Amino acid sequence: MSGGLLVAGTTSDAGKSVVTAGICRWLVRQGVKVAPFKAQNMSLNSFVTTEGAEIGRAQAMQAQACRVEPTALMNPVLLKPGGEQSSQVVLLGKPVGELSARGYHGGRQQQLLGTVLDCLEQLRGTYDAVICEGAGSPAEINLRRTDIVNMGIARNAGLPVLVVGDIDRGGVFASFFGTVALLSPEDQRCVAGFLVNKFRGDVSLLEPGLDMLLGLTGRKTYGVLPFRHGLGIDEEDGLRVSLRGAVRESVVAPPVGEDVLRVAVCAVPLMSNFTDVDALAAEPGVVVRFVDRPEELSDADLVIVPGTRGTVRALEWLRERGLAEALVRRAAEQRPVLGICGGFQILGEHIEDDVESRRGHVDGLGILPVRVRFAREKTLTRPRGEALGERVEGYEIHHGVADVTGGIPFLDGCRVGQTWGTHWHGSLESDGFRRAFLREVAAAAGRRFVPAPDTSFAALREEQLDRLGDLIEQHADTDALWRLIESGAPQGLPFIPPGAPA
Repeated sequence: MSGGLLVAGTTSDAGKSVVTAGICRWLVRQGVKVAPFKAQNMSLNSFVTTEGAEIGRAQAMQAQACRVEPTALMNPVLLKPGGEQSSQVVLLGKPVGELSARGYHGGRQQQLLGTVLDCLEQLRGTYDAVICEGAGSPAEINLRRTDIVNMGIARNAGLPVLVVGDIDRGGVFASFFGTVALLSPEDQRCVAGFLVNKFRGDVSLLEPGLDMLLGLTGRKTYGVLPFRHGLGIDEEDGLRVSLRGAVRESVVAPPVGEDVLRVAVCAVPLMSNFTDVDALAAEPGVVVRFVDRPEELSDADLVIVPGTRGTVRALEWLRERGLAEALVRRAAEQRPVLGICGGFQILGEHIEDDVESRRGHVDGLGILPVRVRFAREKTLTRPRGEALGERVEGYEIHHGVADVTGGIPFLDGCRVGQTWGTHWHGSLESDGFRRAFLREVAAAAGRRFVPAPDTSFAALREEQLDRLGDLIEQHADTDALWRLIESGAPQGLPFIPPGAPA
């Protein structure tokens, strides 16, 4: 078998990442050697591979679904927004510059088509199957000319396309039909059919609509996936805790001790790698929420200032909202605060930034004895170390270089009183370290909270990926999916007018 499939969506957040991971996990359980691929990703939620390349975090999790190590080939182009008008372009895992949306779609994007096709070809030469994820909708007719992630990659690589629609939002039949009808005849020939996502209720009530969709488009529906809470893998963007769904709707397991532990995460602009808090949300008795007002810090046992693509902008935002003053007061009162990456930089004495914001010298909050200078070269590493008597692993993605002049060493950062700072993302996924850290927080907060002795974050992730594989196995037409991956889109699919505009 040497095949492939592109999972597209009627909209952003239709479930492409989840469906791609589910198909990957289903295939690997059938003994298929499979890899994920996303030609171009736009996300502030990224990961560092063992070769020191930065890729989208969703592709790293899809690689885990495939039980393979993630590589730069799986996400050759990553766009990291730095504001409304521009993004950092990361090519094959390394930043190559900043571009405006107009500059990128005006020519640079099309120049990258050869690179992404080469990466896909390398994967297809190594694996039995490659499951590709699209971006947004394939019917973005204003961007089709320069598209390298949806129909552009499908046409050039000869991939069949499966269009996913979120029926929980409503309008899924119109979205399916309209998506096909806005594509050119050549693009339409790649679209094999549809997959309904997040359905609630009796599937038999949906079947007349699916029959009419088949009659209208000549394309079958390959499955109806039921709505399930908490199935999101590491999201591209948005305020989510992956293991629990939306934070403010999360269901918290009963605590092991007498008290719960409340964690408030400052929802700074351009927040990056918010999945750092997933491991905390997975702990029984830990309540995690994102906040944007100073009064929301008052009852928190731990406040986290997370990573951000705009450190200086986030610092200004904290000051404008009164959160900066609340953090300084909290630190003086010896109440726990943790700064991660950009959050760590914000807690320092001053920032010298001629790279990210180009604002030069900016005073930090002055809580930690740290001075930060932004370097043009990005640090991309997978460090290992020890803290609180426990082994810790993480990953670093930052331009800021920290000069720590005091405090107690903590990973690559420091600790002063009950304020901690580090550049390490993902450290809380190390189970022993997370429990030790939570014990310190509980003691400082005066809470009778006890970390669960058996919570394994890695095992929870595996369970989650298996649930995604189960969804595909139990609710999709896997025989038809297999033929699609192996043989491509069916021949003789009809054209649906009007097609793409000239």
